[in-house]
Amino acid sequence: MGGCCPPMDLLRSEPMQLVQLIVPIESAHLTVSYLGDLGLLQFKDLNADKSPFQRTYAAQIKKCGEMARKLRFFKDQMMKAGLTPSIKSISQVDINVDDLEIKLVELEAELVELNANGEKLQRAYSELMESKIVLQKVGEFFHAAQSRATARHREIESQSTGEESINTPLLRDQEMASDPSKQIKLGFLCGLVPRDKSIAFERILFRATRGNVFLRQVEVEEPVIDPASGEKVEKNVFLVFYSGERAKNKILKICEAFGANRYSFDEDLGRQTQVISEVTQSLTELKTTIDAGLLHRGNLLQTIGDQFEQWNQLVRKEKAIYHTLNMLSLDVTKKCLVGEGWCPVFAIKQIQEVLQRAAIDSNAQVGAIIQVLHTKEMPPTFFRTNKFTSAFQEIVDAYGVARYQEANPGVYTIITFPFLFAVMFGDWGHGICLLLATLVFVLREKKLSGQKLGDITEMIFGGRYVILMMALFSIYTGLIYNEFFSVPFELFGPSAYACRDLDCKDAGTVGLIKVRDAYAFGVDPVWHGTRTELPFLNSLKMKLSILLGVAQMNLGIILSYFNANFFKNGLNIWFQFIPQMIFLNSLFGYLSLLIIVKWWTGSQADLYHIMIYMFLGPTEDLGENRLFPGQDRLQQVLLLLALVSVPWMLLPKPFLLKKQHEERHQGHSYAQLEITDESFFQLEQSHDSHGHEEFQFGEVFVHQLIHTIEFVLGAVSNTASYLRLWALSLAHSELSSVFYEKVLLLAWGFNNVIILVIGIIVFIAATVGVLLVMETLSAFLHALRLHWVEFQNKFYEGDGYKFFPFSFVLLGDEDE
Repeated sequence: MGGCCPPMDLLRSEPMQLVQLIVPIESAHLTVSYLGDLGLLQFKDLNADKSPFQRTYAAQIKKCGEMARKLRFFKDQMMKAGLTPSIKSISQVDINVDDLEIKLVELEAELVELNANGEKLQRAYSELMESKIVLQKVGEFFHAAQSRATARHREIESQSTGEESINTPLLRDQEMASDPSKQIKLGFLCGLVPRDKSIAFERILFRATRGNVFLRQVEVEEPVIDPASGEKVEKNVFLVFYSGERAKNKILKICEAFGANRYSFDEDLGRQTQVISEVTQSLTELKTTIDAGLLHRGNLLQTIGDQFEQWNQLVRKEKAIYHTLNMLSLDVTKKCLVGEGWCPVFAIKQIQEVLQRAAIDSNAQVGAIIQVLHTKEMPPTFFRTNKFTSAFQEIVDAYGVARYQEANPGVYTIITFPFLFAVMFGDWGHGICLLLATLVFVLREKKLSGQKLGDITEMIFGGRYVILMMALFSIYTGLIYNEFFSVPFELFGPSAYACRDLDCKDAGTVGLIKVRDAYAFGVDPVWHGTRTELPFLNSLKMKLSILLGVAQMNLGIILSYFNANFFKNGLNIWFQFIPQMIFLNSLFGYLSLLIIVKWWTGSQADLYHIMIYMFLGPTEDLGENRLFPGQDRLQQVLLLLALVSVPWMLLPKPFLLKKQHEERHQGHSYAQLEITDESFFQLEQSHDSHGHEEFQFGEVFVHQLIHTIEFVLGAVSNTASYLRLWALSLAHSELSSVFYEKVLLLAWGFNNVIILVIGIIVFIAATVGVLLVMETLSAFLHALRLHWVEFQNKFYEGDGYKFFPFSFVLLGDEDE
């Protein structure tokens, strides 16, 4: 950790002190800023009764919030433009908050103006583009109609021979021209309508005008940019002929309702050509103007992006500083700010140096003052962890943050958690796969730590060292079980057993004979595939589970002794630790002893029978189940001790607590009262009421009764719970064996390359999906439960709260 800090100690949290700071107002900002850089002081809110708007620096926080809003606006604009803000500013320019505020206002105004002008130009460009399309499509329609009319007129003239025919028009052109009342004036409207609304548009027009319109629609090949929305939309050009003003008004309203954009069209052919030429020229000029605006906007955003991270950090720091200053209270003279906070004892000297430096740098006439306050308030819990231990500490903290300076199970979790996982996952082939996958995260941690990963990937990356330890222990237990994808290997020498004859005909009936010393390490490979494999491994793993469980529960009870000794709590030592150790080891410690003796002697004694009749018939003779001389008398003594330990746990402690309470308040004893977990709440109440609150004996006794019953029943259920180590190990081994024998070996037996390839693919998929993913998650969760429930409930209170210092390093992105 360096010369300034003591060595890391995970067993007890760092000693903490409540300190008071008295800071002159002129140096308050710089002082808090330096303390944020240091990151070793957790401020208390001395203005909790005030709303955010009533606090001293509400205006400054509002100003920082407005600057943060502008920066988020810039970030959104950069994202839309496809630019990514630089992670590190290209050029570090010293700038204060006031100058930054002015600069952000100017940049926002300029960017908003550029956006508004760009939108207007883009809208005008889209309208001109639509107008050009309408001019072309409608012009084509009129030209085609005129051509057909001319051709038709010539055809009629050529066919007329002076005789009337059925195709001869009833009214000649001359007659219509001579009588103006007979002429019909048709108006027309043209424009663009969204293609998905074109059918409804046509239907509504027909119904509204009762069919007195002529409508033509032509599809536009390419999607066009809609002037209103700015998005690409597939549209149709429409041309509708009508007669009368009423019909025109109806058509205009329908066009407005359907979002159809209308454009003017001149029937004069020469005028059409001139308008198209003017529109094309305007489009070219607008395109040039838009491109120039986009280039200017892109350069502006690039300039913002180069400094964005620096500005963002500055604004977030300023806002955090003012939030912290709002937690300080003004003294009566309104010239100083008074604050309180928690800090580690080792940090006092560093904080004093920071305060002196802030006073010098701010040219303050008076320096800040720091003094230690004495309080009965429980301090926060602070463990200094590194990248390896932090993930294991998070596993413990997920259950509950340790009470101040109580024994931290995280120290033992570093070893016991991956080991219990490996007991359930033991296969050194699977362990190697898990190790290789984890090494990818470990070796590339510098690169990956600076990237944004997905939720699951982020979680795996955070626990990479936990998984690394799980993989290493899985290789170790896999070597003990002698399983490599369920296949045994003679890694540590030949098997200790051999067939009775050369052809091994009677190996499956009579059995094997021992020809050499026992296999050097782990399970002898000869057990694999025999009729007795499952009973042998079941017996082995079940007994191992009980031994591991009893050992870990004993460790938990021993840690409760260290807690009681550390907090000078004699009652918990004499009336909790000692009877709990006696009860647990009188029953399940004795069972563990029997298991070891049976392994050592090779006895055929039935342990089930011994344990059952230890309760049902403690005076009966063990007979052939006796493992050692004096076992009968030992069982009777242990049973008696187990029975005595229950009232030992239950009765004395509440009465002694009551006696201490009475002596303390009657003045007979001025010794400090030992604060136990059960009496802590009552003592706090008595201190608050100046000692006039009565001792709640009934509540203390009921609490102790519940605690005793929980431990007695838990000793049985927790020991049984450790049998999950055996069950999951068996399930993992059998699944691995099934995949190997029923998939890989079965495919190999067909002597077909295609079937073999398919078998290998299925085997790999099953191994990865089931054994390396699902089984890993299952074993992880079961190991988690064993630590949280079976281990930690023996000693761990977990009712503390974390130390959250004011630190700029811990500032995250704020989404307001």
